[in-house]
Amino acid sequence: MKKLIMAILLFDLTAGLLFLGLWEQQRQETVSAASISGGAKDMQDSTEKNGKQSGNAESSAESPGRGSRDVAAGEMTEKKKIALTFDDGPHPFYTAELLDGLKERGVTATFFVTGANASLHPDVIKRMQDEGHLIGNHTYSHIQLTKKNRETFKKELVKTNQVIEDITGVEVEYVRPPYGSWDKSFEEELNMIPVLWTIDPLDWCSGNVACITERVVKKAGENEIILMHDYYDTSVTAALKIVDELLEEGYEFVTVDEILFE
Repeated sequence: MKKLIMAILLFDLTAGLLFLGLWEQQRQETVSAASISGGAKDMQDSTEKNGKQSGNAESSAESPGRGSRDVAAGEMTEKKKIALTFDDGPHPFYTAELLDGLKERGVTATFFVTGANASLHPDVIKRMQDEGHLIGNHTYSHIQLTKKNRETFKKELVKTNQVIEDITGVEVEYVRPPYGSWDKSFEEELNMIPVLWTIDPLDWCSGNVACITERVVKKAGENEIILMHDYYDTSVTAALKIVDELLEEGYEFVTVDEILFE
């Protein structure tokens, strides 16, 4: 009987140990499987994250390219051209002040000078030429053409041309007839091109700089020709303010030949 009981206990112990060993092996396999599954998921998450970061990097790399193209396209956009012209000079002080301001801003203009004033101030005429401005004829004494004075008017044009050419060494091509009075037959007779205007702020009869400036800036447009005078201090002050405002609006100041023939 004792032997039987001992056999039964030995059997139970053996079975228990065997069962315990099997359970421990199954537990370890389950843990290993979970670790492998977790590792795979971590790798997948890492791959996706890296992919997103790579995509963001590519997007960031593309953005400067698009911006550069936009900038390049903007740089290719041509500026609006406009011409600033001055009559009646040169004045020994006001014209010099105007030339200083234009030079400082890198702007060129067209000056229609009278022969009488050019004769008095040849140094100012030469400076105009040296700084890239265009010089035209405004008659010798600011005479207005009428039906009765055609020949006198013509002689004044010829005389003024000679005065300017003696100073600059360049033939005069452009003329602005005082008050806009003109005879087209002069164009062939004298081989000259008349230049009128599209914006007239009447600066010669106004001492209000702000008003003169506003009149011009409001009417400004591409290929417009502005009429002003360099014989008055308020006109010079207004002209430089006009230049500053229109430069900010993207205008490029050119001489009248560029407006007429380009």
